[in-house]
Amino acid sequence: MKSRLALAALAFLALTCTAAGAAQQASDQPSQPPAQPANPAAQTANPAAQPANPAAQTAKPAAQPTLQGQKVQSAPAAPAVEQVPPAPPPGAVVNPNYVIGPGDTVQVFVWRNAELSVTVPVRPDGKISTPLVEDMVAVGKTSSQLARDIEKVLAEYVRAPQVNIIVTNPVSTFSQVKVIGQVTNPQSVPYREGLTALDAILAVGGLTQFAAGNRAKIVRKNEAGKTIEIKVKLESLVKKGKMVENKDLKPGDVIIVPESFL
Repeated sequence: MKSRLALAALAFLALTCTAAGAAQQASDQPSQPPAQPANPAAQTANPAAQPANPAAQTAKPAAQPTLQGQKVQSAPAAPAVEQVPPAPPPGAVVNPNYVIGPGDTVQVFVWRNAELSVTVPVRPDGKISTPLVEDMVAVGKTSSQLARDIEKVLAEYVRAPQVNIIVTNPVSTFSQVKVIGQVTNPQSVPYREGLTALDAILAVGGLTQFAAGNRAKIVRKNEAGKTIEIKVKLESLVKKGKMVENKDLKPGDVIIVPESFL
């Protein structure tokens, strides 16, 4: 009986030692890594989502110069160039009552519209043509009258047009003074501002020996179109220097010097 108890005690002791050794061995072994998934590609990120150049993620933009505390000065604006009417050339008509005739040259200036400003001759039919204005009658009008007529036509294309007309080369019969009768060289004298009877007589060579200079007259059409006669004593003017007889002339005047009754 005692032998059996001793054997049982030995068996229990051996079992206990075996279990303790197994536990000690298990604690001495390193821990196993976690289980890997069956598909290794599952852990691989989509390469398209990653930048091709890793440095692109870490690159820093270049430092920009700061303007804090500094005054930024803009470039000065160019001064606006104001278009002004051209100055009348030498020989241009300055008389506002001058009547335009065939052969004259007129300068048409349209303010702020340089492409519409031109210099054109008055055609034999008495008309002119400019940009946007065709066959405008110019003969028989003053510069102001023609300018207002052109403005009416341009108003259909241009907002509030302002037109200025200058007769730059007056050569029509309306811009001449005719001297006929007993003078050395009867002819037409080009009119200019300030032309007088003495100027015209000297231009045609003076009076002849048969001239009745003190019975001369100036034939003129007034603004109403009525013909008037102005008496002028040319002989007293030329030979005696009576300047009171030195009448001012106008375009279209005709000086008639009759023959003496001798």
